[in-house]
Amino acid sequence: MAENSASKAAVATDKTCGICLEDSQDPLELPCGHSFCRDCLDGWRSRYGVEEEMRRKCPICRARIPPSKEMVTTLLSYRARKQKLEDVNETSSEHYHRVCYLLEDAEQKVGADWDGVTILEVNNDLSTVEMPDYIRLAMIKGDIRSVLRWINANQAEDRANAVTDKETMGAPALSVACIGACLESMTLLLQLGANINARDCMGWTAIRRLIARSELAKGGVSDRIRLLLSWGASFFPGDDHSREACIFDARKNCKHELANLLESELGGRRCEIFNFSSQPELNGKTCVADEYLPDSNRYKVMLETKGKEVLVLRPNNLKRRDRTPQDCGYYIEFKNGRTIRHDFDSSEDCQAFVTALNRDETQPVVTEEAEARAEQAAAELLAELGLGDSPKNRGHVKKSKKKKKKGGKKKKK
Repeated sequence: MAENSASKAAVATDKTCGICLEDSQDPLELPCGHSFCRDCLDGWRSRYGVEEEMRRKCPICRARIPPSKEMVTTLLSYRARKQKLEDVNETSSEHYHRVCYLLEDAEQKVGADWDGVTILEVNNDLSTVEMPDYIRLAMIKGDIRSVLRWINANQAEDRANAVTDKETMGAPALSVACIGACLESMTLLLQLGANINARDCMGWTAIRRLIARSELAKGGVSDRIRLLLSWGASFFPGDDHSREACIFDARKNCKHELANLLESELGGRRCEIFNFSSQPELNGKTCVADEYLPDSNRYKVMLETKGKEVLVLRPNNLKRRDRTPQDCGYYIEFKNGRTIRHDFDSSEDCQAFVTALNRDETQPVVTEEAEARAEQAAAELLAELGLGDSPKNRGHVKKSKKKKKKGGKKKKK
């Protein structure tokens, strides 16, 4: 009995991931008590229909792993869709039969013995915020102000990782922003801690969503994909979300430059330069591997400095250094209705800037009340200047001559 208690205590205090054997990053604790990095466990367990039962057990003690939150969301989403169609007596349509098929498949994947508890709900006390529909539409439209106002309205909640409702398949905020084709919105969410590899209930990540045929056909997705790669976007082997599947879709849609980028190990990734003996002063500097040159087995990289110098380096002089909210390389601010990009001469300068910004508690939070007061003040100023609030004058104030009051006296300032 004493030995068993000691064993449990060791499990509870062990901070090392049992898969990568390093300190656990964003750890998830299984019901058996073993803890792993979230990304390591996501790569290990069967989340989206992988058949091998052994991959749904703890890597250490082989205890059964409950279905993930995404799997359960998929199940509940199809149940809701089926019920909605039945409520309007639409049970003979092809769409209804398709939903029934998908629901049956989801029930088989979750398992007949599922008791309604997911791995996240049991041990890790993480709650997901459901975003209102008007915020989903704002993200798609690139309405940064509305999105940030909503996020700032309740900073106790992790709204940067909010998801849509079941009817829209529980899409993470970052995936929704990707569809809006707004790099600034995507960057702001990532700076606020949005999970780069968050999946909707169909298993789609933000980067996989962009490499889908419907998005590739629109064009202009390369910059968004490169942004996600530099923040460490992952591919999941063994299913439709693998690197190979993404490369296949890119080539099928004649996006050969994108396919070549995805085929290379460091293509699009943010990296740190090391062991560069010909220019040792560059060691420790960060860069982005913009292009792989297969004939010479080198990468064309752009330094993360204000000068944006371009170099050609070998793979053995580069190691991945994904962007994080604390080490993002550059910083995007949203002020006075527009975005401002801050570039730095070194990643250390950027980290110091971000640290100082996070420590500054005097920064005002944009609330609806503050915005309403500002709009009222602007309207009063327009009225005072005789410009009114007509559409052609709204949003800016033209210069005008000073008016005189009755009696010839000048208006007091």
